[in-house]
Amino acid sequence: MANVLNTDKQNMIIGALAEGSSIRSIERMTGVHRDTIRRLGVRIGQGCTALMDEKMRNLSCNRLEMDEIWGFVGKKEKHVRPDEDGVGSVWTYCAIHAAVGLHFAYYNFVKRHSTIHCTPAMAAGVTNTFWSVGELVEAVA
Repeated sequence: MANVLNTDKQNMIIGALAEGSSIRSIERMTGVHRDTIRRLGVRIGQGCTALMDEKMRNLSCNRLEMDEIWGFVGKKEKHVRPDEDGVGSVWTYCAIHAAVGLHFAYYNFVKRHSTIHCTPAMAAGVTNTFWSVGELVEAVA
């Protein structure tokens, strides 16, 4: 019979991933192998992406917030000569898909925000209750 993580251990791992803990630190905290943590993260992350795609539609948004990462390669743009290629300003727009789904589902359904006194999903009328990590995992499993 295959080993199966119990629900409490799954919830602990997903909660730690959503809070930004590294896979190796979660491995040390839980005793669960990093490959198992990765597989669980991918599976729940894909489910979170599907959940967000289903639930977060036709919302009346008054405000959107976005961010980006800026850096430079070799030297800043003002010091780049016309004959130099591959150096200068760099804007980074990248993400790991499964991780993004988990992050935003956790952010929208589980995380309580002090500025709005509820979750974004509650403020948008998508749900009327606070979700626990366990409820999120159950909803996407």
